[in-house]
Parts: sequence; structure tokens; C-alpha cells
Amino acid sequence: MTLSHLGSKDTTYAGHYDPSLLETFDNAHRDHDYYVKFNCPEFTALCPITGQPDFAAITISYVPDVKMVESKSLKLYLFSFRNHGSFHEDCVNVIMNDLIALLDPKYIEVTGKFLPRGGISIDPYCNYGKPGTRWEAAAWQRLSRHDMYPEKVDNR
Repeated sequence: MTLSHLGSKDTTYAGHYDPSLLETFDNAHRDHDYYVKFNCPEFTALCPITGQPDFAAITISYVPDVKMVESKSLKLYLFSFRNHGSFHEDCVNVIMNDLIALLDPKYIEVTGKFLPRGGISIDPYCNYGKPGTRWEAAAWQRLSRHDMYPEKVDNR
């Protein structure tokens, strides 16, 4: 385990999307399942058509197995989307797929609550449960019931 970002006084911010920024450490509590949740209220990416910025709150929740993501590396990774052209739905799926490849978690979900542009806000959600485990069924149950009772949106 090498954590090159944590504690570094020379933090640099990527000018392009870069999943290699993500770093891990070992889960010290593999004897039981638990959620880890990250709230990232200042996510930005670019519209791939217009180049205009899109702003969102990204929430990442996962049940770790062997590896966990280090939070500063996650912050730098999410910042790397700042100049990346990608649709809202693609952003959340790319984030989830990068974290699956990095961590091989038992379960993960990523939600984006994007601010409106053109009078419409978009809230994409994706999830994954490790195949062959109880988390595979949990992922389907969560997805099939997702947003059945959406919040009133009047403050974005």
C-alpha cells in the first residue's frame, strides 16, 4: 500500500480525467459488512456537446471487501472530471466502474444530483452487487425500488 497523495504538500490537480489518481488501503474490518459513504457536493464536468459546465452533488456509497478508496485520492479523481466532456449518466457510471475495477467492492452505488440547465435537472443513479453474493440480489432490489418516492425539487 502506497498512498502518495495523503499528506503530500505538493498536491497537483489533473487537467483531464485520470482514474490512475485513485489509491487504496486495506479494509481493517473485513469481519463484518458496513457502508462507507462519500458526499461530494462540488462535482463539475463539461457537457460533451456545448462545453458548458455541469454542476452536481455526487454521492458514493459502498460496502468494502478487501480494499478501500483513500479519500484524498478520490477527491483528486473527481476533480479530474472538471475539464472532461461527459453526459450526466455517463459520469456516474464511469465513477462506479472505475471504483469497481479498483476496489472489487461487495456493493456500490453512485448518485448524481445535477443542477438544472434548460429547466431540467437530471439525477442519474447506478449500482452494482458482487455476482454470486447476497449483494447481487440487494443491488437489484435497490435499483428496482430506486426513487419511487422522489423528493420535491424546488431549491435547485
